[in-house]
Amino acid sequence: MPRDGGSYEIRVRGRLTDSLLAAFEGMRASVEPPETVLQGPVQDQAALYGLLDRIQALGLELLEVRRLPDPPTDPEITGPG
Repeated sequence: MPRDGGSYEIRVRGRLTDSLLAAFEGMRASVEPPETVLQGPVQDQAALYGLLDRIQALGLELLEVRRLPDPPTDPEITGPG
């Protein structure tokens, strides 16, 4: 994944219908009343702005956008020696 990509959490007000959730393919959705939380990988800044534009076009109220910490990388395992 490019350096400027990463995983994001996006919170919108209300519970999204299945048809609205379909607009966010590739994102996981959970409901934490009174919000819907979308989480998933975003390729780069352009893709993030595309998601935000889609939220606005659908008339959803954006509550929060947060980049999630990168998962820790496993140190290289080397044999004895």
